[in-house]
Amino acid sequence: MTTPAIGVIGGSGLYELEGLTDVRWRRVRTPFGDPSDEFCEGRLGDRRVIFLPRHGRGHRLTPSELNFRANIWGLKSLGVEWVLSISAVGSMKEAIRPLDLVIPDQFLDMTKRRVSTFFGDGIVAHVGMADPVCPVLGTALEKAARETGATVHRGGTYVCIEGPQFSTKAESWTYRSWGVDVIGMTNMPEVKLAREAELCYATLALATDYDVWHETHDAVTVEAVIQNLLKNVATAKDTLRRVIPAIGPPRACACGELLRNAVITAPKAFPLATRRRLGLLLDKYFPPADLSKRPKPAPRKKGSRGG
Repeated sequence: MTTPAIGVIGGSGLYELEGLTDVRWRRVRTPFGDPSDEFCEGRLGDRRVIFLPRHGRGHRLTPSELNFRANIWGLKSLGVEWVLSISAVGSMKEAIRPLDLVIPDQFLDMTKRRVSTFFGDGIVAHVGMADPVCPVLGTALEKAARETGATVHRGGTYVCIEGPQFSTKAESWTYRSWGVDVIGMTNMPEVKLAREAELCYATLALATDYDVWHETHDAVTVEAVIQNLLKNVATAKDTLRRVIPAIGPPRACACGELLRNAVITAPKAFPLATRRRLGLLLDKYFPPADLSKRPKPAPRKKGSRGG
C-alpha cells in the first residue's frame, strides 16, 4: 500500500521545494487531461511529499488555463491525503498588511470559465462546502507559520476572481463591502475539487499588496507584487519545512469520508464509462466487483429493427 503523502501546490514564485531527498519528477496522466506540470515526489524526513508548481515551471499558465481537475486528480492518484496550497493574494483589509500571512477558512467563487466538479455525465454528487478547510490541517499550518515570526491571520474569506487582470476599483470596493479578507485567482475551484477527492485542504495566502482599494497606496502593479512575493516565498518555504513533519496519519477529521453520502445517483443507473473514469473516487463506496452484477441488455432478435 502506498504511504499517504502530503501534497504542496506552489503558487506564483514557488516553483520548487528545496530540502527534499530521493527526488524524482513524475508525469501523471488523468481522465481530465494534463496537470500543470510533472509532479515532484520526494521525502522530507520521514514524510512523503508530492509538489506541484501550479502555474508550471517557468510560470507558463494563467489562472484561467489551469487544469484544476487534472491537478487534484494527479495528487489523489499519487496517494496524497493532505494538500497545502500556497497562494499570492491581495489584502482587502487595512489590518492585513503586505507580507502578512493569512490562513482563510472561507472562499467566495467569482470565477466564470472553470469546471468545478469531477462529476456529471450520468453521476451526480453534492459535497458539503460549509467548512471547506480542514480544521486539523489549518491549525497545524497556523502553528508552523507563527513559528517563523511572521504576522499570521487565522480565518477570513478569500474571494477568487477569474483574472488574469487585476480588479478595477469598482470591483475592489464591491468586494470590500462584502467583508472579504483577501483576493486571489487560483483557490477556486481547487478547494471544491479537493473536497470531492476527500483531501484535507488548507491555504497559506501570502499578502503582496492592498489591491486597488487603498487610497494611500499605489495601485497594484506586477512589479510591486513580485517584489513582495519573493520576500514572502522564503517565509512560505520556512513554514512548509515546519508543518510537513507535523502532518501524518491517521487523519483525525471527517475529510476522508466526504463522498460517503454525497453521491445521489442510484448505483444501478451509473453509466459504465463514467463509473470507470471515476474509479479513483468511487471504488471505496461502490466496489468494482459490483459492476459485473449489472444486468446485461437482452440480445436483439435476428431480423429485428431497433426503435
